[in-house]
Amino acid sequence: MSRVLLAEDSPTQVIMLRALLEEDSHEVQVAGDGLKALEIMSEQLPDIVVTDMQMPNMNGLELVQAIRAKHASVPVILITGQGSEELAAKALLEGAAAYLPKSVVDEELLGSIEHVLGLLETQMSYKHLIERLDYNQFQFTLENNPELVPSLVNLMQQMVGGMHISDEVTRARIGMSIEQALLNAMIRGNLEISQQAQHDDEEIQVDEVATLVEKRRAESPYGDRRVIFRAHLGKEQLVFIVKDEGNGFDTEEYTDTTVNEPLDIEGGRGLVLIRSFMDEVRFNESGNEIVMVKNI
Repeated sequence: MSRVLLAEDSPTQVIMLRALLEEDSHEVQVAGDGLKALEIMSEQLPDIVVTDMQMPNMNGLELVQAIRAKHASVPVILITGQGSEELAAKALLEGAAAYLPKSVVDEELLGSIEHVLGLLETQMSYKHLIERLDYNQFQFTLENNPELVPSLVNLMQQMVGGMHISDEVTRARIGMSIEQALLNAMIRGNLEISQQAQHDDEEIQVDEVATLVEKRRAESPYGDRRVIFRAHLGKEQLVFIVKDEGNGFDTEEYTDTTVNEPLDIEGGRGLVLIRSFMDEVRFNESGNEIVMVKNI
């Protein structure tokens, strides 16, 4: 169970979201706007804040900025409505941990909370040793198994945290970027499964029947491909490189991605998160390698 502060001015939305959260055993406090949310946080910090983007007195973007300045250890999940994509992307740049379009809140809110809080709870098992590192490099060769991703993300967070680089929320944002890039390389790149095809497969999935991902992993050439992950961790800069062995994609479609563009294009939400959380993002010419840079 976690303490969730819900900032939402719509009574209807409050009833729906509160019921959803409490049914999942979360303790919920409600604030009608950003100012009230900050007032509540001055008395007791929640584990996570879920906020609507459009609110009176102080909107979601302004609330993210205030929480980042005063309570940097508390992550924020934004709920965005139609037409608020630009503000949502700006809020990610300002420090929000994640965002959800209102159209998928019922399906994804609980999972997103678990996901964000899980990344924040990374155990620093080797903290005393890692904190003496000045620079480190890693390279992993991964088969297309999504179950490997959380462990690798966890390792990178342990290393970054042990080196005393950034705060908890920033480390969680770095973890999300790595996760998005790895899953994209495995599923979209090597297995050549589109977001829509994966969604459709999940909708009809039944027990004891292989998923589309599992089927492709057993087929050639898809299952023969590998993902190469490299990390260069220094005191001034973190560089993460993810390369798949798929056919790549037309990088021109994403080269000019800005915070003003829609967030719901194929793979767009993951890319917006990566661009928002990292200081530099670039692709190779064939589109099967992404380089993510975070300056410290």
